[in-house]
Amino acid sequence: MTQADRPIRVAVVDDQPLIRAGFSMVLAGQDDIEVVGEAENGAQALDLLDRVEADVVIMDIRMPVMDGIQATEQVMLRDDPPGVLVLTTFDDDEDAFAALRAGAGGFLLKNAPATEVVNAIRVLAAGESVVAPRITRLLLDRVADRLAPVNEQAERLDVLTARERDVLTLIARGLSNAEIASDLYVAEATVKTHLSNLMAKLHLRDRAQAVAFAYQSGLVRPSP
Repeated sequence: MTQADRPIRVAVVDDQPLIRAGFSMVLAGQDDIEVVGEAENGAQALDLLDRVEADVVIMDIRMPVMDGIQATEQVMLRDDPPGVLVLTTFDDDEDAFAALRAGAGGFLLKNAPATEVVNAIRVLAAGESVVAPRITRLLLDRVADRLAPVNEQAERLDVLTARERDVLTLIARGLSNAEIASDLYVAEATVKTHLSNLMAKLHLRDRAQAVAFAYQSGLVRPSP
């Protein structure tokens, strides 16, 4: 059975029962989504994923026993890991950036509209990353001005062609493939090729890690 033939399997991880219940209730109302389990911390989440299969994990950051960053790192070590959607608040912005680097496919505010959360789950289940929403740019900008570029990361940029740097820059600015194609006056298929090549050269897992790398390497600076 392919994913298209079954609902998207989602695990909800948060130390607050009311938040878990709220997400589960919203997701239960979607015909294409099934909640396969809940956990109240990262350690329980890993145990849950040993027992059930999930396509997407909704992961809180600040939890007892094992936080969302540690849990995300462990989840990404698994064969064919699920997408991880990190939940955060503005007070958690540095942790959110760390979770992104750990392999999370994206992050949203806990008070994001239900429609935005549902859409993000569908995007992650399709193998993409949630990096376009306005909040992603705001969080990255808040963190990036406090993170000095890592020299080793900056040197890795040397392997990219000029066009690949252009594409990486625009990805970090939050543009979609179609928007990048329009901006660079090339076909969308060409953008996809450049994206695939630069991610292979930089050993990046997904679009979210590409955004994190662009900031860490100093290629992209915080908005003024």
